[in-house]
Amino acid sequence: MSAHDLSAWTHPHRFDHTNLHAERSTHWVMWITAVAMTIEIAAGNWFNSMALLADGWHMSSHAVAIGLSAFAYAAARRYAKDSSFVFGTWKIEVLAGFTSAILLLGVAATMVFGSVERLLTPQTIHYREAVAVAVLGLAVNLICALILGGAGHTHDAHDREHKHDHGHDLNLKAAYLHVVTDAATSVLAIIGLLGGWFYGWAWLDPAMGIVGATLIAIWAKNLLIQTAWGLLDREVDGRLADEIRKTIATQLIAGVSEVTDLHVWRVGKGAHACILSILTHDMTLTPKHVKEHLGRHGEIVHSTIEIQFCTDCR
Repeated sequence: MSAHDLSAWTHPHRFDHTNLHAERSTHWVMWITAVAMTIEIAAGNWFNSMALLADGWHMSSHAVAIGLSAFAYAAARRYAKDSSFVFGTWKIEVLAGFTSAILLLGVAATMVFGSVERLLTPQTIHYREAVAVAVLGLAVNLICALILGGAGHTHDAHDREHKHDHGHDLNLKAAYLHVVTDAATSVLAIIGLLGGWFYGWAWLDPAMGIVGATLIAIWAKNLLIQTAWGLLDREVDGRLADEIRKTIATQLIAGVSEVTDLHVWRVGKGAHACILSILTHDMTLTPKHVKEHLGRHGEIVHSTIEIQFCTDCR
């Protein structure tokens, strides 16, 4: 049989489609963040504000991380037809999210170190100018959040149209989280600067840096766990596997056969692969029958069925 004749029995292993709107949005946010980052770091040094510097350092890591997110989308799209990626290129995006989480933890540690240093050796702060720059940084972050939030809603609508459980675009979530944490540190920077300006609480500026670092570390930890589960093929809640077992047991094998092995893992934002092994004495049962029943689970885009016959299993 020629290779052409086999085409009807083969299929591509591209189980996830890159969100082009998200890719474009991350590019825009990357450049906006890079410009704002440069302004904040320069102003923080000039006006002697630790909160402003912390916000700028934080934003600098975000410029890198969001650029990484944009690169991940482009790489996943570029290598989508590369057969060496056995189950598609979705994990390129997950890996970018995982790396972003690590960067966030690094930023949190840097912020704590710098804030403690300023608590021990206070320096004069030019509050009026520092507040103005912090407000500018907050405005930039809110604009970026709106851009990325719109990209996320567009993708969710696309997935609902195809009746899939859209899951999470962890790459987009990582970029969005970087922007949100930036906004949070901007708010804290403003609070710290205003407290020092109007009440003379110079300690409040670096204290807000520590509070911001704590929030960042918490958010980064959650993102790190989610992306690590994706990279390790961990099915978080087991819901889909339980549904498959129920489908097979109640509608196909009706108690005369047994599921002996089942593996379900995510291969895309709304797509799963499945390996299923059944032990049965029903000689009429075929993999085709099993796949027909699995078809009701729209999330299953790739399945491998093994049937083992046992005449003594009655």
